[in-house]
Amino acid sequence: MNGRTWLQRGLAAALLACAPLAARANEPEPDEPEKSATEVNKALTNPVSDIWSITFQQNNFLLKHQLPGSTTEALAGGTSDGSDWSSNLLLQPVLPVGISEDWNLITRPVIPLFASVPHPNLDPHSSDFLEIDRTTAFGDITLMQLVSPAPKLAGPWLLGLGPTWIFPAAASDYTGAGKYQVGPAAIVGYLSEKWIAGALMQNWWSFAGDGDRDTARSMNLQPIFAWFLHDGWSVGYSGNVLANWEAHSGDVWTVPIGASIAKVVHAGRLPIRIALAGQYMPVHPDQFGQKWNIQLTFAPVLPKLVKGYLSDPKSLHFGLGR
Repeated sequence: MNGRTWLQRGLAAALLACAPLAARANEPEPDEPEKSATEVNKALTNPVSDIWSITFQQNNFLLKHQLPGSTTEALAGGTSDGSDWSSNLLLQPVLPVGISEDWNLITRPVIPLFASVPHPNLDPHSSDFLEIDRTTAFGDITLMQLVSPAPKLAGPWLLGLGPTWIFPAAASDYTGAGKYQVGPAAIVGYLSEKWIAGALMQNWWSFAGDGDRDTARSMNLQPIFAWFLHDGWSVGYSGNVLANWEAHSGDVWTVPIGASIAKVVHAGRLPIRIALAGQYMPVHPDQFGQKWNIQLTFAPVLPKLVKGYLSDPKSLHFGLGR
Protein backbone atom coordinates (compact mmCIF):
# COMPACT_ATOMS: atom_id res chain seq x y z
CA MET A 1 0.00 0.00 0.00
CA ASN A 2 1.55 3.33 -1.03
CA GLY A 3 1.81 6.49 1.07
CA ARG A 4 -0.98 8.26 -0.80
CA THR A 5 -3.43 5.44 -0.06
CA TRP A 6 -2.49 5.53 3.63
CA LEU A 7 -3.02 9.28 3.67
CA GLN A 8 -6.44 9.02 2.06
CA ARG A 9 -7.60 6.24 4.41
CA GLY A 10 -6.21 7.99 7.49
CA LEU A 11 -7.89 11.29 6.65
CA ALA A 12 -11.18 9.59 5.80
CA ALA A 13 -11.25 7.59 9.03
CA ALA A 14 -10.33 10.57 11.19
CA LEU A 15 -12.86 12.89 9.56
CA LEU A 16 -15.64 10.32 9.82
CA ALA A 17 -14.87 9.84 13.51
CA CYS A 18 -15.05 13.59 14.11
CA ALA A 19 -18.12 14.31 11.98
CA PRO A 20 -20.67 14.05 14.84
CA LEU A 21 -18.55 16.32 17.04
CA ALA A 22 -18.10 18.84 14.26
CA ALA A 23 -21.86 18.92 13.70
CA ARG A 24 -22.42 19.47 17.43
CA ALA A 25 -19.90 22.31 17.43
CA ASN A 26 -22.07 24.12 14.87
CA GLU A 27 -24.83 24.48 17.44
CA PRO A 28 -24.82 27.62 19.57
CA GLU A 29 -23.84 27.41 23.25
CA PRO A 30 -26.04 29.94 25.06
CA ASP A 31 -24.01 29.65 28.27
CA GLU A 32 -20.76 30.55 26.47
CA PRO A 33 -20.35 33.78 24.46
CA GLU A 34 -19.07 33.26 20.92
CA LYS A 35 -15.35 33.98 20.67
CA SER A 36 -13.84 36.13 17.93
CA ALA A 37 -11.53 34.51 15.37
CA THR A 38 -8.53 36.10 17.08
CA GLU A 39 -9.56 34.76 20.51
CA VAL A 40 -10.03 31.30 19.04
CA ASN A 41 -6.58 31.56 17.42
CA LYS A 42 -5.06 32.46 20.81
CA ALA A 43 -6.78 29.52 22.49
CA LEU A 44 -5.67 27.02 19.84
CA THR A 45 -2.08 28.32 19.97
CA ASN A 46 -2.01 28.09 23.77
CA PRO A 47 -1.04 24.50 24.79
CA VAL A 48 -2.82 24.78 28.17
CA SER A 49 -6.03 26.55 27.21
CA ASP A 50 -9.39 25.09 28.27
CA ILE A 51 -10.69 24.75 24.71
CA TRP A 52 -11.19 21.30 23.16
CA SER A 53 -9.81 20.74 19.67
CA ILE A 54 -8.48 18.08 17.34
CA THR A 55 -5.49 18.77 15.10
CA PHE A 56 -4.52 17.03 11.88
CA GLN A 57 -0.87 17.78 11.12
CA GLN A 58 0.77 16.68 7.87
CA ASN A 59 4.59 16.83 7.83
CA ASN A 60 6.71 16.36 4.70
CA PHE A 61 10.41 16.03 5.58
CA LEU A 62 13.38 16.09 3.24
CA LEU A 63 15.92 13.73 4.82
CA LYS A 64 19.64 13.91 4.02
CA HIS A 65 21.87 10.87 4.25
CA GLN A 66 25.43 9.74 3.63
CA LEU A 67 25.62 6.05 2.80
CA PRO A 68 28.41 3.84 1.45
CA GLY A 69 27.96 3.50 -2.28
CA SER A 70 29.21 -0.09 -2.34
CA THR A 71 31.03 -2.62 -0.22
CA THR A 72 34.38 -1.50 -1.71
CA GLU A 73 33.62 2.17 -0.99
CA ALA A 74 32.43 1.31 2.53
CA LEU A 75 35.78 -0.37 3.28
CA ALA A 76 37.59 2.67 1.90
CA GLY A 77 35.41 5.06 3.89
CA GLY A 78 33.70 6.47 0.82
CA THR A 79 30.11 7.73 0.93
CA SER A 80 27.45 8.94 -1.46
CA ASP A 81 25.19 11.84 -0.50
CA GLY A 82 21.48 11.66 -1.15
CA SER A 83 18.05 12.76 -0.01
CA ASP A 84 14.62 11.21 0.36
CA TRP A 85 11.21 12.39 1.46
CA SER A 86 9.53 11.18 4.64
CA SER A 87 5.98 12.10 5.62
CA ASN A 88 3.55 11.54 8.46
CA LEU A 89 0.00 12.45 9.37
CA LEU A 90 -0.52 13.14 13.07
CA LEU A 91 -3.85 13.21 14.91
CA GLN A 92 -3.51 15.43 18.00
CA PRO A 93 -6.59 15.92 20.21
CA VAL A 94 -6.37 18.44 23.05
CA LEU A 95 -8.73 17.46 25.89
CA PRO A 96 -8.63 19.75 28.95
CA VAL A 97 -10.73 18.86 31.99
CA GLY A 98 -11.16 20.98 35.13
CA ILE A 99 -9.68 19.55 38.30
CA SER A 100 -11.09 22.50 40.23
CA GLU A 101 -11.80 26.16 39.53
CA ASP A 102 -8.08 26.85 39.85
CA TRP A 103 -6.49 23.82 38.17
CA ASN A 104 -6.89 21.98 34.86
CA LEU A 105 -5.73 18.59 33.56
CA ILE A 106 -4.58 18.90 29.94
CA THR A 107 -4.47 15.59 28.03
CA ARG A 108 -2.67 15.72 24.67
CA PRO A 109 -2.25 12.41 22.77
CA VAL A 110 -0.34 12.35 19.48
CA ILE A 111 -1.40 9.49 17.19
CA PRO A 112 0.54 8.93 13.94
CA LEU A 113 -2.15 7.74 11.54
CA PHE A 114 0.67 6.86 9.18
CA ALA A 115 4.41 7.39 8.81
CA SER A 116 6.22 6.86 5.51
CA VAL A 117 9.90 6.35 6.29
CA PRO A 118 12.86 5.71 3.94
CA HIS A 119 15.63 3.45 5.27
CA PRO A 120 18.74 1.69 3.94
CA ASN A 121 18.38 -1.89 2.80
CA LEU A 122 20.61 -4.41 1.03
CA ASP A 123 19.84 -4.76 -2.65
CA PRO A 124 18.23 -8.21 -2.95
CA HIS A 125 19.99 -8.70 -6.34
CA SER A 126 23.46 -7.74 -5.17
CA SER A 127 25.34 -7.92 -1.90
CA ASP A 128 27.69 -5.14 -2.99
CA PHE A 129 25.30 -2.20 -3.03
CA LEU A 130 22.88 -0.50 -0.73
CA GLU A 131 19.47 0.72 -1.83
CA ILE A 132 16.91 2.93 -0.11
CA ASP A 133 13.71 1.12 0.81
CA ARG A 134 10.51 2.64 2.20
CA THR A 135 8.05 1.54 4.88
CA THR A 136 4.61 3.10 5.46
CA ALA A 137 2.79 2.09 8.65
CA PHE A 138 1.17 3.24 11.89
CA GLY A 139 3.56 4.89 14.40
CA ASP A 140 4.15 4.99 18.16
CA ILE A 141 1.59 6.89 20.27
CA THR A 142 2.62 9.71 22.59
CA LEU A 143 0.46 10.72 25.56
CA MET A 144 1.18 13.89 27.57
CA GLN A 145 -0.80 15.02 30.62
CA LEU A 146 -0.16 18.39 32.23
CA VAL A 147 -1.55 19.79 35.46
CA SER A 148 -1.88 23.51 34.82
CA PRO A 149 -3.11 26.47 36.88
CA ALA A 150 -6.14 28.20 35.37
CA PRO A 151 -5.91 31.88 34.36
CA LYS A 152 -7.80 32.72 37.55
CA LEU A 153 -4.69 31.58 39.45
CA ALA A 154 -1.80 32.12 36.99
CA GLY A 155 -3.02 35.22 35.16
CA PRO A 156 -1.28 35.55 31.76
CA TRP A 157 1.39 32.96 32.65
CA LEU A 158 1.21 29.55 30.99
CA LEU A 159 2.47 26.85 33.35
CA GLY A 160 2.16 23.09 33.39
CA LEU A 161 3.90 19.97 34.66
CA GLY A 162 3.19 16.27 34.30
CA PRO A 163 4.18 12.92 32.78
CA THR A 164 4.61 12.07 29.11
CA TRP A 165 4.52 8.53 27.70
CA ILE A 166 5.37 6.77 24.44
CA PHE A 167 3.59 3.50 23.70
CA PRO A 168 5.04 1.06 21.11
CA ALA A 169 2.01 0.98 18.83
CA ALA A 170 3.97 1.12 15.56
CA ALA A 171 3.17 -1.53 12.96
CA SER A 172 6.79 -1.60 11.76
CA ASP A 173 10.27 -1.46 13.29
CA TYR A 174 11.00 1.52 11.03
CA THR A 175 8.10 3.68 12.26
CA GLY A 176 8.58 3.19 16.01
CA ALA A 177 11.15 2.44 18.70
CA GLY A 178 9.49 -0.73 20.05
CA LYS A 179 9.86 0.53 23.62
CA TYR A 180 7.62 1.79 26.40
CA GLN A 181 8.98 5.19 27.40
CA VAL A 182 8.19 7.72 30.12
CA GLY A 183 9.51 11.03 31.36
CA PRO A 184 8.62 14.57 32.44
CA ALA A 185 6.80 17.25 30.47
CA ALA A 186 6.71 20.94 31.33
CA ILE A 187 5.60 24.23 29.83
CA VAL A 188 6.48 27.81 30.70
CA GLY A 189 5.05 30.70 28.72
CA TYR A 190 3.28 34.04 28.65
CA LEU A 191 0.15 35.09 26.77
CA SER A 192 -0.38 38.79 26.16
CA GLU A 193 -3.01 40.66 24.17
CA LYS A 194 -0.90 40.56 20.98
CA TRP A 195 1.54 37.67 21.33
CA ILE A 196 2.37 34.36 22.98
CA ALA A 197 5.86 33.11 23.91
CA GLY A 198 7.04 30.02 25.74
CA ALA A 199 8.48 26.53 25.46
CA LEU A 200 7.06 23.02 25.86
CA MET A 201 9.58 20.29 26.75
CA GLN A 202 9.22 16.50 26.84
CA ASN A 203 11.95 13.97 27.66
CA TRP A 204 11.62 10.18 27.55
CA TRP A 205 13.54 7.13 28.78
CA SER A 206 12.65 3.57 27.75
CA PHE A 207 11.89 1.12 30.56
CA ALA A 208 10.30 -1.90 28.82
CA GLY A 209 9.42 -3.30 25.43
CA ASP A 210 11.10 -5.36 22.74
CA GLY A 211 14.32 -6.75 24.21
CA ASP A 212 15.92 -6.90 20.75
CA ARG A 213 15.49 -3.15 20.18
CA ASP A 214 17.99 -0.51 21.29
CA THR A 215 17.49 1.56 24.44
CA ALA A 216 15.66 4.82 23.67
CA ARG A 217 16.33 8.22 25.26
CA SER A 218 15.14 11.38 23.54
CA MET A 219 13.84 14.93 23.97
CA ASN A 220 11.39 17.15 22.12
CA LEU A 221 11.54 20.90 22.83
CA GLN A 222 8.87 23.03 21.16
CA PRO A 223 9.55 26.79 21.23
CA ILE A 224 6.28 28.72 21.09
CA PHE A 225 6.02 32.20 19.61
CA ALA A 226 3.21 33.83 17.64
CA TRP A 227 2.07 37.38 16.93
CA PHE A 228 -1.71 37.73 16.65
CA LEU A 229 -3.07 39.97 13.89
CA HIS A 230 -6.63 41.06 13.00
CA ASP A 231 -9.41 38.74 11.79
CA GLY A 232 -7.88 35.54 13.13
CA TRP A 233 -4.50 35.84 11.40
CA SER A 234 -1.18 35.13 13.12
CA VAL A 235 2.48 34.65 12.23
CA GLY A 236 5.11 32.95 14.32
CA TYR A 237 7.92 30.49 14.83
CA SER A 238 7.59 26.86 13.79
CA GLY A 239 9.74 23.85 14.56
CA ASN A 240 10.71 21.36 17.27
CA VAL A 241 14.23 20.94 18.65
CA LEU A 242 14.94 17.21 18.84
CA ALA A 243 17.65 15.33 20.74
CA ASN A 244 18.46 11.61 20.51
CA TRP A 245 20.58 11.01 23.61
CA GLU A 246 21.56 7.52 22.37
CA ALA A 247 23.06 8.77 19.10
CA HIS A 248 26.73 9.46 18.41
CA SER A 249 27.92 12.91 19.44
CA GLY A 250 27.56 14.43 15.97
CA ASP A 251 24.06 13.07 15.40
CA VAL A 252 22.31 14.02 18.66
CA TRP A 253 20.62 17.28 17.68
CA THR A 254 18.05 18.46 15.16
CA VAL A 255 17.65 22.25 15.38
CA PRO A 256 15.13 24.00 13.10
CA ILE A 257 14.63 27.55 11.91
CA GLY A 258 11.03 27.95 10.80
CA ALA A 259 8.07 30.26 10.34
CA SER A 260 4.33 29.75 10.09
CA ILE A 261 1.25 31.68 9.07
CA ALA A 262 -2.18 30.76 10.44
CA LYS A 263 -5.79 31.82 9.99
CA VAL A 264 -8.98 30.91 11.84
CA VAL A 265 -11.91 30.42 9.48
CA HIS A 266 -15.47 29.30 10.11
CA ALA A 267 -17.40 26.44 8.53
CA GLY A 268 -20.83 27.61 9.62
CA ARG A 269 -20.33 28.19 13.35
CA LEU A 270 -17.40 25.76 13.56
CA PRO A 271 -14.03 27.55 14.04
CA ILE A 272 -11.10 25.92 12.24
CA ARG A 273 -7.46 27.00 12.50
CA ILE A 274 -5.44 26.38 9.33
CA ALA A 275 -1.67 26.89 9.39
CA LEU A 276 1.13 26.50 6.84
CA ALA A 277 4.74 26.33 8.02
CA GLY A 278 8.20 25.81 6.58
CA GLN A 279 11.27 24.69 8.52
CA TYR A 280 14.99 24.46 7.71
CA MET A 281 17.26 22.40 9.96
CA PRO A 282 20.86 23.74 9.87
CA VAL A 283 21.81 21.16 12.53
CA HIS A 284 20.73 17.58 11.87
CA PRO A 285 22.08 14.00 11.94
CA ASP A 286 24.05 12.84 8.90
CA GLN A 287 22.10 9.60 8.55
CA PHE A 288 18.52 10.39 7.53
CA GLY A 289 18.48 13.67 9.45
CA GLN A 290 15.66 16.14 8.81
CA LYS A 291 16.83 18.94 6.48
CA TRP A 292 13.57 20.62 5.43
CA ASN A 293 9.91 20.30 6.39
CA ILE A 294 6.68 21.59 4.90
CA GLN A 295 3.88 21.38 7.44
CA LEU A 296 0.13 21.80 7.03
CA THR A 297 -2.13 21.95 10.12
CA PHE A 298 -5.92 21.73 10.25
CA ALA A 299 -7.47 22.20 13.73
CA PRO A 300 -11.25 22.39 14.26
CA VAL A 301 -12.66 23.27 17.68
CA LEU A 302 -14.65 20.54 19.45
CA PRO A 303 -17.43 20.81 22.01
CA LYS A 304 -16.44 19.83 25.54
CA LEU A 305 -17.43 16.25 26.26
CA VAL A 306 -16.51 16.48 29.95
CA LYS A 307 -17.86 19.43 31.95
CA GLY A 308 -17.50 20.16 35.63
CA TYR A 309 -14.62 19.43 38.03
CA LEU A 310 -12.88 16.18 38.87
CA SER A 311 -12.66 17.28 42.51
CA ASP A 312 -16.48 17.45 42.62
CA PRO A 313 -17.83 14.30 40.91
CA LYS A 314 -21.43 15.50 41.27
CA SER A 315 -20.64 18.45 39.01
CA LEU A 316 -19.38 16.27 36.14
CA HIS A 317 -21.40 15.97 32.95
CA PHE A 318 -20.36 13.69 30.08
CA GLY A 319 -21.29 13.65 26.42
CA LEU A 320 -22.90 16.20 24.13
CA GLY A 321 -25.75 17.08 26.46
CA ARG A 322 -25.56 19.92 28.97
